[in-house]
Amino acid sequence: MISIVIPAYNEEQNVEILYARLRERLQPREPQWELIFVDDGSTDGTWERIVMLSKSDPRVRGLRLSRNFGHQNALLAGLQAARGAAVVSMDADLQHPPAVVTELLARWREGYQVVNAIRIDSARVPLWKRWASRAFYRLFSLLSGVKISPGTADFRLLDRQVLDEILKFKEEGLFLRGIVHWVGYPTASVTYECGDRHAGASKYTLRRMLILAWNGVSSFSLVPLRVCVVLGLASSIVAFSGVVYAIVGWWLDNDVIPGWASSVAISSFLFGVLFAFLAILAEYVGRILLEVRGRPRFLVRETTGADATVERSPVSLDASCDPRTRADG
Repeated sequence: MISIVIPAYNEEQNVEILYARLRERLQPREPQWELIFVDDGSTDGTWERIVMLSKSDPRVRGLRLSRNFGHQNALLAGLQAARGAAVVSMDADLQHPPAVVTELLARWREGYQVVNAIRIDSARVPLWKRWASRAFYRLFSLLSGVKISPGTADFRLLDRQVLDEILKFKEEGLFLRGIVHWVGYPTASVTYECGDRHAGASKYTLRRMLILAWNGVSSFSLVPLRVCVVLGLASSIVAFSGVVYAIVGWWLDNDVIPGWASSVAISSFLFGVLFAFLAILAEYVGRILLEVRGRPRFLVRETTGADATVERSPVSLDASCDPRTRADG
C-alpha cells in the first residue's frame, strides 16, 4: 500500500485535477494505493469535491477538520490516518508535480527510508523569496545543528518505520521538516522544478511563513536564549561604564555633569535590549504553557471514504460513573 497525504485549504478547483494526475501516474505502476485529502477548515467547496471523489473511487479518503488548524497540523492528521508502507506528503496546488512521486517511490525501493524532494527555484520565483528561504535554512541549520538543504519543503516520502517514530512526538508546534532530518535513517533526495499553481491563491502569506520559521527555530534550539545572556552581559558592561563615566565626571567638575545626551542614549538602548529579551523569554514561556495544556493539535469533524479513521487520544472513564458498570443499571 502506498499512501499520498494532501492537506487542502480552499482548493476546490485543484482537488479533482490533482487526483486525476496522480491516478494517471499511480494506476499503471502501483497495485495498491490511497489518497488522503485533509480539508483544513476550508470555506469553499473543497470538502464536497473530496466527498464526491471518495464515492467514485474507494481509494480516496477524506478528513475534515473542525476548523483551520494550520498546514503542519493538517499534514499530521493525514499522516496519522495513512496506512501505507510508504507515505508521500505533498501540497494540493499542483506546485508539487505528481510525476515526482514515482521518483520518490523508486528511491524508496532502493532502500532509502526518507526521500526528500528538493525544489530548484526558477527565475519565476521572486528574488526576495529565494533569498529568504536560503537564509532561513542556513540560520536554522546553524542554530539547531540539524542540517536542512535549501528548497526543502513538506514534499517527501517516509517509510512506515520512520513515520511510526515521528508520530510518537507529542510536542506542540511540531516542525516536521526539522523532525524528519533529526530522526535520521537512510536518506536520499530528488530535485524538481516547482510547477505553477493550477488555480486559486497561495495561503502561505509572509506572516504564516514567519510563524513557521519561528516555530522551527524555537522548537529545536535554545540559542536565542543563550544569545540573550551574552547580550545581557555586554549591555551590563556598557551600563556600568556609563555609571563610572558619570561618577568620574562629577568628581572632576562638581557643577556640571557632562554627557546627558549619551546617558539618555545608553538608557534607551538598554531598555530596548531588555524588552527584546523579555519578548523572547515570553515566547518560550508561552510554548511551555501550550505544552502543559496538552490540547489536541487538531480535531476531526467528519471523514469520508472506506475506513477513513484517524488516531485519537484514549479517553479514560471512571468506572463508577459509567452507567454500563453500575449495579443499579
